Amino acid sequence: MEPTLQTFLIVCPLVFLAGLVDSVAGGGGLISLPAYLIAGLPPHLATATNKCSSTFGTILTTVRYLKHGHVHIRSAVLSVFFSLFGSWLGAQLNMVLPEQYLYWFLMASLPIIAVFLVFKRDFGSENHMDLLSDKALLVRCALIALVIGVYDGFFGPATGTFLVLGLTGLCHFDLLTASGNAKVMNLASNVAAFVTFAVGGNILWSVGIPAAIFGIAGQYV
Repeated sequence: MEPTLQTFLIVCPLVFLAGLVDSVAGGGGLISLPAYLIAGLPPHLATATNKCSSTFGTILTTVRYLKHGHVHIRSAVLSVFFSLFGSWLGAQLNMVLPEQYLYWFLMASLPIIAVFLVFKRDFGSENHMDLLSDKALLVRCALIALVIGVYDGFFGPATGTFLVLGLTGLCHFDLLTASGNAKVMNLASNVAAFVTFAVGGNILWSVGIPAAIFGIAGQYV
């Protein structure tokens, strides 16, 4: 596919907006992925190229959470390995699924996820992870990383929010710590999917690289 000026006029501003929204409240993928589809990219190219732009944007916010000490390091380190494997598996599933089925899945799931995020914002007011033993905490973090990692590699939108929901609901993290750990896990899953899609030749680099720059700018702002 050869991108046109219209492709960039659609994708770049919306990816900037997605980066801005994602860094503040999460769910930026609900803006960026439809942007690629609206611009005319086929579903496989859209999901893969979206990973290109989201990966680099996530790096910025992850570094900020780490810098300010809002990450539970032990659980985050363990979760990274499970996020990497889960996302690799999800990306493999994405690439083997017939394009028409993937398109139907995207069209059906995006509105459902958007509605869910609008009404599910009451989580993570206090930190009660001391209610769990160290082993139980690490096991739950690993399972969350694996399951959501598969989802992120296969599809992706609102991964960060789903991670926060899991970490606050199952691991009893407060919202700030859950957000920090979620960013680390999300970065790992993004990197795994990004590399898998790149090796598989599914990324439209001529669009993905400019979009990544706009996504980073949105995250920074």
